[in-house]
Amino acid sequence: MTVTSGPRPASTILLLRDSAGPDGKSEIEVFMMVRHYEIDFNSGALVFPGGSVDAGDRDIIGHPELYDGGEGLDTASLSFRIAAIRETFEESGILLARAQGSKSLIEAKHALEIEAAHRAALGEGKTTFLKVLADNGVRLALDRLMPYAHWITPEGMPKRFDTWFFLAAAPPAQAGAHDGKESTDSIWVSPREALAGGESGRFKLPFPTTRNLIKLGRHATLQAALDDACGKPVVTVMPVMTRLNGGRQLRIPREAGYDGEVFEVGAL
Repeated sequence: MTVTSGPRPASTILLLRDSAGPDGKSEIEVFMMVRHYEIDFNSGALVFPGGSVDAGDRDIIGHPELYDGGEGLDTASLSFRIAAIRETFEESGILLARAQGSKSLIEAKHALEIEAAHRAALGEGKTTFLKVLADNGVRLALDRLMPYAHWITPEGMPKRFDTWFFLAAAPPAQAGAHDGKESTDSIWVSPREALAGGESGRFKLPFPTTRNLIKLGRHATLQAALDDACGKPVVTVMPVMTRLNGGRQLRIPREAGYDGEVFEVGAL
């Protein structure tokens, strides 16, 4: 008998900044990374930083002095947001946090110091995110995360994830860099360029990543993207997969606000 398990909770952040396109007009750039080819999920793909929720993320919930923006959120919602910031720090070095007593995000120099001292150890499981936050006197800026999308891997797939996507303005002057382990490259890229790279074969784009890049690319500025997402209900997307003419067809809800309902696809 085949034993199936539920999807694993996971989070990702679309870190955004404003830039100028080739024609001089404003466009958004988003931080993305190329997954290591030996990783068993989305190997070699261009993705947003993120990963699974872990027990340490839930431990932080019991320490409200270590985060802002938790008011009115249940345990699951808090754990998704905490995991999003932790995973982004582990994978990119970018830290969405404030110094205790400050209303501003930490300066890039401070973030670099925390990264140099703790990022590798955190990724190797030699320390905890709770300890990193407490020892460095910082608190997570959960209030800077805008819920953007919620995708659940289709039933029948070997690995399934229940993933929340968040939008966030990138902290000033924090450029980010891949870790060389889970990811082998990192870039700031416009949705336009990323999608063109997916079409040309320069990039391997998973299906949800493509849909969210198309959705994001409708906006010319960071603020426009945030304003559009603010207050909008997030419709859960769990694609329904069927076999069709030797390929696969995915159906997603129209009300989720993407660029269609039915897609013929290769890999997810």
